[in-house]
Amino acid sequence: MDKIDTIVENRHQYMASGFASGTSCYVKEAKGAVIKDINNKEYIDFAGGIAVMNVGHSHPKVIKAIEEQAKKFIHTCFMVLPYESAVDLAQKLCKLVPGDTPKAAMFANSGAEAVENAVKIARYYTKKQAVIAFESGFHGRTLMGMSLTSKVKPYKFGFGPYAPEIYRIPFAYCYRCHFGAKYPDCGIKCADFLKNFFISHTAPENTAAIIAEPVQGEGGYIVPPPEYFEKINNICKENNILFIADEIQTGIGRTGKMFAMEHWGVEADITTIAKSLAAGMPLSAVVGKKEIMNSVHAGGIGGTYGANPVACQSALAVLDIVKKEKLLQRSNDIGAKLMDRFNELKLEFDIIGDVRGLGAMMAIELVKNQTTKEPAHEKTQALTSYCFENGLILLSCGGLGNVIRFMMPLVITDDQLEQGFKIIENGLQIICSKKNKK
Repeated sequence: MDKIDTIVENRHQYMASGFASGTSCYVKEAKGAVIKDINNKEYIDFAGGIAVMNVGHSHPKVIKAIEEQAKKFIHTCFMVLPYESAVDLAQKLCKLVPGDTPKAAMFANSGAEAVENAVKIARYYTKKQAVIAFESGFHGRTLMGMSLTSKVKPYKFGFGPYAPEIYRIPFAYCYRCHFGAKYPDCGIKCADFLKNFFISHTAPENTAAIIAEPVQGEGGYIVPPPEYFEKINNICKENNILFIADEIQTGIGRTGKMFAMEHWGVEADITTIAKSLAAGMPLSAVVGKKEIMNSVHAGGIGGTYGANPVACQSALAVLDIVKKEKLLQRSNDIGAKLMDRFNELKLEFDIIGDVRGLGAMMAIELVKNQTTKEPAHEKTQALTSYCFENGLILLSCGGLGNVIRFMMPLVITDDQLEQGFKIIENGLQIICSKKNKK
């Protein structure tokens, strides 16, 4: 029995089957945008640990920051014995999160914990209970996280009952408009729908917050029209409802801005941050308007591992890398290459129904043909499988399982990007016909 067989056998014997993996690759090492498995096969990484590795795998500055901090101390619990790195990181994030209003921050371990705390703070500040989320949204797997999350399988199925006072409205999914309208003649009725929603679902007087991903992640990398969030935010202001921007996947340069809400000039009341914040170290943050954040009594928010010093130093290194290596510009450059290339392929292959995204947060939606837009779920799986077998890691998403998203590290080289493109194009050639073929 070789090593991989032993690992697989031990996994089946000792690890819960629900704690599943999307591929059969067991990683040996990873650098930049390349992953090597225990059989020394190399893969170009277009998944980035689900948008976690924006600065790349094993960046030397991140490794140095982790090593230096680990030599000093690994844990004291910030709530017992605080330290400077957490304060420095809070200061930097409060200055980077969009908006001129003074801000304050707290730290936790994961995106789901950040969401939990954002909702806690919103309810505490407003003295209201209801929270409105969006169809196709994803906010985590904890009780509150999965209650806010839209997709039932695999995230919610069998795990109810869910947290109460959660309500859901359609998102601005222009390619599959809930209202059968077409942008820009629609008047952004998907935003105005919120006003009628207050009549029959939850009153503004009972609604603490609306939570939204600026670009929906698991839901299919859905980008709303430019006017959308300004209208949503204005409705929130008119009704004393807090607007929570879930920037867990969109943040730290993924969309070509440090935070995606910058694209629309909207200042959220509370912003959640995780994933690429600390290059894979478990760290998340909640950054909000200071008045809101400071409304909670001492000890009301926190956790044993929140603001871990090793993770904080990793995050400080990440922010330095993003700035010095000009990764925001690189994100936009990657996004432009992706947009151009996939729009070219869309003209060639009828299976590509939509190409969308912001910066390097890009996706293609696969359909049986561009006229009917019927989801091509099986061919989406076939394409991701082909790419994996040929050395490219891709992930699908979307409520219909027919969207392929691109989350490559922003440090990826042009040659690696081109190699990935060629694998995808070869896969498309194999699994589907071109437009000019009958």
